[in-house]
Amino acid sequence: MRCFTVLGPSQTGKSTVVEKLGSLEGAARKSSSPYGLNLTEFTFGNESWCALDAPGPNEALAHAQHALLASDACILCVSSAPEEAVLAAPYLRVIEASETPCILFVNRMDEPRGRLRDVIAALQDYANHTLLLRQIPIREGDRIIGSCDLISERAWRYREGQTSALIAIPESAAEREHEARSELLEHLSEFDDWLLEELIEDREPPSDALYAISSRVLRENRIIPVLIGAASHGNGMMRLMKALRHEAPPVGVLRQRLARAGNVDENKLTAVSFHAYHRQNVGKTVLVRALGVGLRQGASLGGSSLGAVQHLANGRSNSAVVPASGDVFATVKSDHLPVPSLLTSDAVVAPPEWTEPPTPMLERILIPGSERDENKLSETLAKLSATDRGLTVLQEESTGAQLVCAQGPVHLRDLCRTLSDVFHIAVTDRTPSPIYRETIAKPSEVHYRHRKQTGGAGQFADVKLSIRPNERGRGFTFSETVKGGVVPRNYIPAVEAGAREAMEKGPLGFQVIDVGVTLYDGQHHAVDSSEHAFRTASKMGVRQALSEGSAVLMQPVFRSEIHIPSIYSGSLVQIVSALKGQVLGFDRDETAKGWDIFRALIPGGALDDLARALRSATQGIGYFSKTFDHFEELYGKEADAIVRAHEGPGVAH
Repeated sequence: MRCFTVLGPSQTGKSTVVEKLGSLEGAARKSSSPYGLNLTEFTFGNESWCALDAPGPNEALAHAQHALLASDACILCVSSAPEEAVLAAPYLRVIEASETPCILFVNRMDEPRGRLRDVIAALQDYANHTLLLRQIPIREGDRIIGSCDLISERAWRYREGQTSALIAIPESAAEREHEARSELLEHLSEFDDWLLEELIEDREPPSDALYAISSRVLRENRIIPVLIGAASHGNGMMRLMKALRHEAPPVGVLRQRLARAGNVDENKLTAVSFHAYHRQNVGKTVLVRALGVGLRQGASLGGSSLGAVQHLANGRSNSAVVPASGDVFATVKSDHLPVPSLLTSDAVVAPPEWTEPPTPMLERILIPGSERDENKLSETLAKLSATDRGLTVLQEESTGAQLVCAQGPVHLRDLCRTLSDVFHIAVTDRTPSPIYRETIAKPSEVHYRHRKQTGGAGQFADVKLSIRPNERGRGFTFSETVKGGVVPRNYIPAVEAGAREAMEKGPLGFQVIDVGVTLYDGQHHAVDSSEHAFRTASKMGVRQALSEGSAVLMQPVFRSEIHIPSIYSGSLVQIVSALKGQVLGFDRDETAKGWDIFRALIPGGALDDLARALRSATQGIGYFSKTFDHFEELYGKEADAIVRAHEGPGVAH
């Protein structure tokens, strides 16, 4: 079986492309994953094929990346509008990082919204590989009625519901065809000395030799050929499928590529797991592509026995099924197989770094509808995060509630639907509050005496403490300068412990940071003093001193790296400024052509607004990662509102 992925932005007709390719020579068999990955099995040219139709939203990019892990080649569907080329930038980025041979297909050419050359030029801004036209459109007025193949120099007229008709190249297209063909041959000659010599000698190379060169450079991932068509009318589908059949590499090339990327012995690499999901009453289903022979139910894979092998289309298990090299199959009761991963018979190997999804930007607290679902929710989210690497599951620091980090609102909605439909857990969500702290603005001193008389021995401790602000980031410090044994040495650790305990909650209701405490005097009683008494005296004394130290609210500030196509960089300064952030600068992204990395300091309370503004400003393409940097003071009405909200019932911090 040969396998390819079809990917690209939403509304570019990917699913229609797969449907038309699958029906060129008979009926196809389709299966779907809850995560939006569709698999279509079909036959073409006496060969078995599997098309992986990756979900279009940018929030599902992780599933497209994992599909590439199992693909011999891919088709990138793009719009015929030049201004929409930027929407393909994330896909070009992952395709090039994965080193997957790619054919770019400009779809919906029956409704062109710009010149083809402008579309290619706009896309080239995001591709290190040369985008090389293999066809040009034939126009009749404002309509595109056919295409001309630049290698065979044959023209075809589209016919609705029928195969295209061979025609002579129209005079109106002859000059453009000659120009585009010359450009094609010039680029191909960069990878073939024989062709370069033919061109220098002004000899016309035969078509079969050019097809062979084109096939080789695609298999070697040297260029990205560009084909055109309109899948909804079936236009260009046969040519696209023939290009895949003759030019896409076999499964052995994928095996070599993965072994090299994963630093695995190629002879031991048996399979690759690339997708998984949970089904009601079935459990975890893992999609696997065989890269060698000998796999069957019960065989050793990934260090344990392979579970039941299922047909993709009908989900039926058959213990007699022996997947051949290249076959894609589903397996259940193989929970030991992580996704994605490279698999040998006795080991699981981590996938290449390029499969890492973008950092999740949307953080939400999930609240189960009933108490009995609380433990179940935690276990279920752990299962789901193991099958969806775009999802991160944490616990809110202050409450221990389930905190999920999703790629965006669509991703979050799909997660909640899966929890409800498959696991019968109804949840609501809320925005988590930033983790605020407080400190003091001025030093103070306190004299606190703890005295308590009970029926037996009493409690007595007397401490004199000075409290002062520390420099930012130093945290809590404790020192002592007592003399003459007024506070015995064995009680001083208890004084420090009491001071630390007082820092857990300050006058504003938050944890106190960056404060120094010094014990400089005190008294003790030979009978009634104890560690507990001095700990209590210290805690109460420090609390009193904090209330006199002009408490100041501290907000978290994060260092953010924002990844965006360069055309959007100009808008970020305004976005960051509006969020009261600080611009640190930006650089070209050396790993992705046409992208910038924009650095800024953003208040923690503005991160959710940053995610929304970034999605709006970049059409959902931009994303950011964050790391905690420091706490800084927050004053005025904003600080007062946060303190009042924190004092409200049931509000977490």
